[in-house]
Amino acid sequence: MKSITVQQRRERADIPLVDVREEHEFRAGHVPGAVNLPMSTLGEQLHLLPEGEFDVICEIGGRSARVAQVLEARGHEAVNVDGGTRAWIEAGYAVEH
Repeated sequence: MKSITVQQRRERADIPLVDVREEHEFRAGHVPGAVNLPMSTLGEQLHLLPEGEFDVICEIGGRSARVAQVLEARGHEAVNVDGGTRAWIEAGYAVEH
C-alpha cells in the first residue's frame, strides 16, 4: 500500500481526497476539498469513489490505511495519508467546516 505525508498531500491538490471518518468528525473540520465517504458505510458507496488515483484520509491514519489496503486489493489506486487530519492541523494547514 502506498502512503504519503500531509506535506506531500498538500502538493497533490489535483488528486481527489476521500475522508473516511464519520460524518460528525468530518463536519468538525476536514482538509479542504475532501469528500466524506465514512468507512462504516463505504461498502455501499463504492460507486462514488473517484476514477484513477485518489488519496484516503481519516483522523490519525489507521482507518484510512485499512481502507486504502482493502481498496487497493480491489483494484483501486488508493493512497493513504499518514498522520491523517490531526497531522494536517498540527502542520498548520487550513481546514473547512
